Amino acid sequence: MAEMGSKGVTAGKIASNVQKKLTRAQEKVLQKLGKADETKDEQFEQCVQNFNKQLTEGTRLQKDLRTYLASVKAMHEASKKLNECLQEVYEPDWPGRDEANKIAENNDLLWMDYHQKLVDQALLTMDTYLGQFPDIKSRIAKRGRKLVDYDSARHHYESLQTAKKKDEAKIAKAEEELIKAQKVFEEMNVDLQEELPSLWNSRVGFYVNTFQSIAGLEENFHKEMSKLNQNLNDVLVGLEKQHGSNTFTVKAQPRKKSKLFSRLRRKKNSDNAPAKGNKSPSPPDGSPAATPEIRVNHEPEPAGGATPGATLPKSPSQSSLPAVVVETFPATVNGTVEGGSGAGRLDLPPGFMFKAQHDYTATDTDELQLKAGDVVLVIPFQNPEEQDEGWLMGVKESDWNQHKELEKCRGVFPENFTERVP
Repeated sequence: MAEMGSKGVTAGKIASNVQKKLTRAQEKVLQKLGKADETKDEQFEQCVQNFNKQLTEGTRLQKDLRTYLASVKAMHEASKKLNECLQEVYEPDWPGRDEANKIAENNDLLWMDYHQKLVDQALLTMDTYLGQFPDIKSRIAKRGRKLVDYDSARHHYESLQTAKKKDEAKIAKAEEELIKAQKVFEEMNVDLQEELPSLWNSRVGFYVNTFQSIAGLEENFHKEMSKLNQNLNDVLVGLEKQHGSNTFTVKAQPRKKSKLFSRLRRKKNSDNAPAKGNKSPSPPDGSPAATPEIRVNHEPEPAGGATPGATLPKSPSQSSLPAVVVETFPATVNGTVEGGSGAGRLDLPPGFMFKAQHDYTATDTDELQLKAGDVVLVIPFQNPEEQDEGWLMGVKESDWNQHKELEKCRGVFPENFTERVP
């Protein structure tokens, strides 16, 4: 009998829930059709909008934080592998081996500590913060359902009161149901009206604490990592001093084979033919004041061929550099030489004068042959599209002194074989 009674209660509850859903559905249809008014609370609706926005922002922050932590872990693994490689190649008789191994161990520990602190002070806090949203979201939805129940009970009570034939018993029961529905709704409504604004205001302090924690942890991590890197650098400097005679041969960056030189020769034959007879004046030996100057102006080349003082177009890597006057070489543009005298010695801005640090053997006709110590003046490419990454156009001082013509001297060279002269 108890079992049947339990089943009866369950069946009755199910039937009641089904009836409630039907009543709510009917009420919503009537409200949408405009046949029944709907209780509105604009202030609460604004709170709900803020809640949804806050939830969206928090969910995104949690996702980005997890991505950041995954990146930290990946960097930890990469750093660990790199240090393991160093330990493997560091031979036992090399100085500083023990120090290098200790640095690698400390590096690993530092990454682990950084990751764990990010989890404890940022990710777990983030999870706790977002943990309160599902319950509140569920209560907001339940409040919406209770509001529909309240509106439905109110409309049912009003319809019975306005009926031509009144049934006092039904009116009394409807009034009782209305009071009950109103009480349930208002209890939930009051609680949410207090919680939602408080939750919305709490976001500021949460964001501040979260990002302060991340920034502080990252700052301390990089400080400690900087010390380890400095220690490792000192160890490697010591290794270099002991084995300084075993120099490393620098190789040029591979360059795609363009038809740069043939283009330059065609341009010379077509554009510079009229200026062939214009010879540059030879400066007196040992007279600094009579040393002519070279002008490299980043302006469009005038049509109709080059003339003395003509200009060269910009190259991508030098578009921001100003025009310069270099006293070291005679002024020439497109093979034409300008004489100059009386100019004082001027210091070159960074990025124009380069000095070769290694020998370089040219592998193509448009490349410069370099010896360590050669001084090269960098000039713009006439066609910026012809410049390959890692390569510069220049004129060697020795070539210029011999030929005095830009077209005979210019050529490309690998930037990593040289360094800029300040």
